[in-house]
Amino acid sequence: MEILPMLPEHAGEVLAIFQSGIDGGNATFETAAPSWDRFDAGKLAAHRFVARDADRVLGWAALSPISERACFAGVAEVSIYIDPAAQGRGVGRALLGAVIDSSERGGLWTLQAGIFPENVASIRLHEALGFRTIGVRERMARHEFGGTSRWRDVAFLERRSPVID
Repeated sequence: MEILPMLPEHAGEVLAIFQSGIDGGNATFETAAPSWDRFDAGKLAAHRFVARDADRVLGWAALSPISERACFAGVAEVSIYIDPAAQGRGVGRALLGAVIDSSERGGLWTLQAGIFPENVASIRLHEALGFRTIGVRERMARHEFGGTSRWRDVAFLERRSPVID
C-alpha cells in the first residue's frame, strides 16, 4: 500500500468509496456522493490523499476548511473513508497519519472531526492518533437513510497540533 496525493484521475474511485460510506449508514448525513467538481472545490488541495494497493484506491482522507474567516485558517475538518473490503488493514491509520503530517507541515493547528457515535472504529482510530472527544452534539440533524428519517447525534473530536504554537 502507498499513500499518494489525491488527483483528478482518482475521482471515480474516491467518489465510489464515498458512496459506499453513505450506503453503510454510519458515515455522513449526505445522501449521495457529490460531483467531482463540487467535491474538489470543498477540499484543501494540499491536504488530500488516497491509499492505493497496486492499481486500486483503498481509501481516501481530505481536509476541508471550517470557515473562510482568516482567524480560522489553521483549523480544518477531517474526512476519511475506507473501501469496505479494505477495512481493518491499517489503511485508515496510514491515511489519517498522512493528513495529520500534511496539516502540520502546512501550519494548521487544529483538526476537527464529526463522527456518528455508533461508528466506534472511526472514533477509536481518531483517538489513537491524538484526537480527543470534546462532546456529543445531540440530535445534530435528521438522517435520511433507507427510506426513514431519524435524529442522529454527532461526536465532536479535535486534535490540537503539538508542534504548531
